[in-house]
Amino acid sequence: MVRESATQYLISVQSSLNLEQSLQSINEPINSFAWGWPTVILIALTGIVLMLGLGFMPLRRLFYGIKMMQLKPTSELAEGEITPFQALMTSLSATIGTGNIAGVATAIAIGGPGAIFWMWLIAIFGIATKYAEGLLSVHYREIDPLGNPVGGPMYYIKNGLGPNWTWLGGIFALFGMLAGFGIGNGVQAFEVSSALSDVGIPKFVTGITLGVLVFSVIIGGIKRIASAASSIVPSMAILYIIACLIVISTNISDVPNAFQLILSNAFTGKAAAGGTLTQVILMGFKRGIFSNEAGLGSAPIAHGSAKTKDPVTQGTIAMLGTFIDTIIICTMTALVIITTGAYATDLSGSNLSISAFDSGLSGSGWVVTLGLIIFAFTTILGWSFYGEKCTEYLFGVKAIIPFRLAWVAVVVIGAIAGDRGIVWSIADTLNGLMAIPNLIALLLLSGTVFKLSRNYNFNKDKQLI
Repeated sequence: MVRESATQYLISVQSSLNLEQSLQSINEPINSFAWGWPTVILIALTGIVLMLGLGFMPLRRLFYGIKMMQLKPTSELAEGEITPFQALMTSLSATIGTGNIAGVATAIAIGGPGAIFWMWLIAIFGIATKYAEGLLSVHYREIDPLGNPVGGPMYYIKNGLGPNWTWLGGIFALFGMLAGFGIGNGVQAFEVSSALSDVGIPKFVTGITLGVLVFSVIIGGIKRIASAASSIVPSMAILYIIACLIVISTNISDVPNAFQLILSNAFTGKAAAGGTLTQVILMGFKRGIFSNEAGLGSAPIAHGSAKTKDPVTQGTIAMLGTFIDTIIICTMTALVIITTGAYATDLSGSNLSISAFDSGLSGSGWVVTLGLIIFAFTTILGWSFYGEKCTEYLFGVKAIIPFRLAWVAVVVIGAIAGDRGIVWSIADTLNGLMAIPNLIALLLLSGTVFKLSRNYNFNKDKQLI
């Protein structure tokens, strides 16, 4: 009896391994496409077309966006559930996270310091992409049966490109819904429980606690999510930037050398892992896209709920997300890693970031751990709204409550039993595939973006958003 049970167990384990290997063999080529040169080139091309078509307006109007972000809606004519600032914080809650800390470290570990230059470059053109996403999301949004405004790629595909393109919006929504459970939920919960287990907190305790906290926020919908994001994201981002500046100040004389190293390595192909210039560029582009999500189509879902009647204004606010996320926060992380000399070690990911902080200022590595935990939590909140709206688009408002319950369940499961295996690899693939329908729509609707932007009077003092 014991021998038969052992045999059955071994067969079960072998079957699981075979299934995982089979799924991995199917996923790998798709992932290579979703996060390989075809998609990366499409993302870069979209950003370049939009930036050139707009005459570099997004770069020239960054301060205008900051000004508009500070204004509050003063008219009931402005449809929406949350303020433009809250929409930005909600989108940032889903983007600021592991990409800014572990992602930057991974880019440097594999691509060398030169990868940061390519992160900057893709982010600069990504500012135009994010502007277009925010503008189109508000311009083509709808009011759902509950009376709430809903926007995002699926709606500007359907309403902007016409009924013959509705299927493309459905594909985006499907990829977004499925990817959210992995990239925006389970993997984030796993990272939190793993970090806390290192200091002795059992994973099941983290899972239950995290599940309760997430449920208490998302059950209140976008207003409560936005309120939490507006409170947590600015505070944590400022704390992280201050911590970076303190560490950088201990090696302030090395900052010019750090920038010189980034620029020189960007064109020499001296990847840390011994790769070519092509690999340096690809790593920088991929990590930059992963950090700010410009082109993936997630952020415009949040901006579609902004209380505004002006698509252009919301676009200028939306584009600030890419600037804050990559140009400011990712640069801070990179300078800490390079000025402390930690980039020359064999470490990677969050371990490299923690080592860099500790070597720059003894004991400061806790900032990275705290940042990862807080940012992972806010990512779960932000992505819950993205996934919910994708689900609503596919199945209607009746699916909202079941989705929220399933979301919380995955939070708990991911924290307790999650890993970095095939499930997350598939979710990563789906996350990349989201971009393709969105990028096609952005290019086809670029004429609308250019027209609305040309007709907008930026010199007019906007008293009403």
